Amino acid sequence: DVQLVESGGGSVQTGGSLRLSCAASLNPGDTYCLGWFRQAPGKEREGVAFIYTVDHSSYYLDSVKDRFTISLDNAMDNTKNTLYLQMNSLTPEDSAVYYCTTRRTCGGFQSSRYDIWGQGTQVTVS
Repeated sequence: DVQLVESGGGSVQTGGSLRLSCAASLNPGDTYCLGWFRQAPGKEREGVAFIYTVDHSSYYLDSVKDRFTISLDNAMDNTKNTLYLQMNSLTPEDSAVYYCTTRRTCGGFQSSRYDIWGQGTQVTVS
């Protein structure tokens, strides 16, 4: 079974940095898109960054692409991958619960296209 477990959230001051991690257990032999979404109180869940396991090609939400970096440590058998989101120059607008997600192909920035999620990790910027 595909499983995702996030870690690394916390509180930071404006201008600070955090790195989120997601332990991703994927099916051997398959290729995936892995991504990060975030959801602030009262707002819709929005896609932030995505990466393909096969070639590590990635793309970003415009508002984060000069500050956030998505990366991936692939396991040879696909069972113990680690997805990262390095977040720099954080602002209060980045405060949210951050979720990792996966799909066989990237479904864009709409959360409704994804149905496998981690439990989320809180990021608070003050």
